[in-house]
Amino acid sequence: MGLKVFDLQCEHGHLFEGWFGSHEDYDSQQSRGMLTCPMCHSATIEKRLSAPRLNVGHFDAEPRASEASGAGASTSRETVVASSPEALQLAQIQAAIMQQMRELVRNTENVGSGFAEEARRIHEGESEERPIRGTATPEEREALVEDGISVVALPDFLDADQLQ
Repeated sequence: MGLKVFDLQCEHGHLFEGWFGSHEDYDSQQSRGMLTCPMCHSATIEKRLSAPRLNVGHFDAEPRASEASGAGASTSRETVVASSPEALQLAQIQAAIMQQMRELVRNTENVGSGFAEEARRIHEGESEERPIRGTATPEEREALVEDGISVVALPDFLDADQLQ
């Protein structure tokens, strides 16, 4: 039985490939929540239109040296997956960005709901300067920005405490 290669996409738009024994294998893993995005770990995955698998072994103009001599000769053909170079490059870029963002978040201190207060204390020199993260209301974030304190809202899937 050959492998089925599906192009998959998570709810955040990350594209990646999944290799399965069959359509039923994919359906089973999907229904049991076993599929997750390798970039953000989202379990909301959908199957996209896939590039066709092409059996191109018969296009070889000459047999390989090992096949011509009989050593290691095989009756099976090489199977190649056709894929868009742009899609592969985009997936690699997305993965690299996600990895860097996760590393950045991991290197922060979680100050929880006291984020606005601690950010203000750091800004005013009352607390040790260090990278922090936590929760703040939209009003607290707006007040910090108005006071010249830079903040960035991060999506929940980057929460370093959930990445452990």
